[in-house]
Amino acid sequence: MRAAESDPRQPGTLWVRNLDWPVPDDAAPRVPATFRQLCLAEIESLAQLMQLADPTAIQQRLAAGKRCYVAQVGSALATYGWVSWNEEEIGEIGLCLHLMPGEAYIWDCATAPAYRRMRLYTALLIHIVEQLRLEGLCRVWIGADADNVASQNGMALAGFQPVADLVVTRVIGLRRFWVRGRVGVPDYVVDDARRALLGDRDQAWLTALDAVRR
Repeated sequence: MRAAESDPRQPGTLWVRNLDWPVPDDAAPRVPATFRQLCLAEIESLAQLMQLADPTAIQQRLAAGKRCYVAQVGSALATYGWVSWNEEEIGEIGLCLHLMPGEAYIWDCATAPAYRRMRLYTALLIHIVEQLRLEGLCRVWIGADADNVASQNGMALAGFQPVADLVVTRVIGLRRFWVRGRVGVPDYVVDDARRALLGDRDQAWLTALDAVRR
């Protein structure tokens, strides 16, 4: 138990972008591409890109009010990203992100292998941010795994800033989460990240069994 408490793990970082921040100048995609919201007729194509056996999960997300944006290169879908409001489960860690009015959360983004390193992910994030700004939103959250350097670089190029790390320890079958602010980030922003991840609690506890079930 002492070893678990003294060896915290950082599964990921929460990043933020206020929608009134200027659009980066050096984030254009390296290939011609079209950025837009997913069309219903493209669900099958998206399922293939997401490596899903059938499109049921996509249909359920859309029916629940979630939105998907894509980048198209030629006739192919190359990159995608999902957007949620109100709340969204972070399945990998068993937590639920809670959003305030005016906020959105970008999640489950990926690029087909043939189109990576072309800044399509960065350009898609910028497109999503602009669309949400036009709809009157004020802030967007996004997360990145601690070891996903490519995703972090793409978010930074799109103007997102890392604000807080999620830290987890395991104690006798329980996982304890807390939020650790990045150096130089204002306390109120870290508090907002903690509110989003832990619901205003300083710490959150989940049993290992509950985490597996989620």
